Amino acid sequence: MKELPAANSEKGLEFTVADFVEAGRERLRLEVVAGAGNLSRRIEEPIVNRPGLALTGFFSHFAWKRLQLVGKGEMAYLRSLSAEERLSRMRSLFEHKVYCVIYTNGQMPSPQEIGLAERCGAVLLASPLKTRVFTHHSAFVLEALGAPRTSIYGTMIEVCGIGVMVEGDPGLGKSETALGLVKRGHALIADDLTCIRKDAMNGLLFGSASESTAGFMEIRGLGIMHVPSVFGINSVRGEKRLQLVVTFKKLNDIAGEIDRVGQTRRFKRILGVDIPNVIIPVSEGRDLVNLVETAAQQEKLMASGYDPVKALSDHLKKRADKKGNR
Repeated sequence: MKELPAANSEKGLEFTVADFVEAGRERLRLEVVAGAGNLSRRIEEPIVNRPGLALTGFFSHFAWKRLQLVGKGEMAYLRSLSAEERLSRMRSLFEHKVYCVIYTNGQMPSPQEIGLAERCGAVLLASPLKTRVFTHHSAFVLEALGAPRTSIYGTMIEVCGIGVMVEGDPGLGKSETALGLVKRGHALIADDLTCIRKDAMNGLLFGSASESTAGFMEIRGLGIMHVPSVFGINSVRGEKRLQLVVTFKKLNDIAGEIDRVGQTRRFKRILGVDIPNVIIPVSEGRDLVNLVETAAQQEKLMASGYDPVKALSDHLKKRADKKGNR
């Protein structure tokens, strides 16, 4: 499996406040109130934080690397202070390295706070969304921006409800196998190049096509085809969890390497996550569509806790014990 270079792929991608504003323009309805010249500031930790006690002057364990959220509670407290004291509290935030403050519920900073943020090199953003709604949606935007990701040469299909990526050298029939699976009622996710994203919350991997090639396949002899136009909209998926990697190899290249019984589980490590891996020898006359479909069904069975090798071993042991007791 060949992975394309991706900087900081296992740790996640670095991004700026400008990236966050752009990515959340529609979903978060963000407006830049101050610090437009400071949007290149890097977001240290992709999560929002309500400053709370920091506004009272208590900064022990203060999460300054996060985006700071000023909701109704914080604003009510600030408005209870004199204008001079309120400005002093905001100045303390910026002195403790705060680089971005977001006002929710349609609230806006005062002109004095805007000037202070400009002088301190910080960014002030505003959104009409309620604080809890903004917090919920911002988590998805930030996770999508910073998720560890990479691109892999391989074709991914949803087979029997699980995401299966087929990899192997050119000319071994990856796309033709995917086409056969689509004709059987399964769904294409990505042809030839699969974009992999790691969910930072649960460590699961998800695969999708690039925006430019989503829904398209290249088949030798047929050329480029648009799968949903030929087979219907249900023949494609946008994104799917990756649960199995199938590797095509020429039979002559893996002589003596095949585990005929399947006693040893193989895995491929992608972005620090081990994904079950099955090697399928390719030779003339083999039904690769059937084999990949069966491999997916077998993986679903094993994921549920059933081990066929162990089951057979236990069965043979019981038979041997019965014969020994006669």
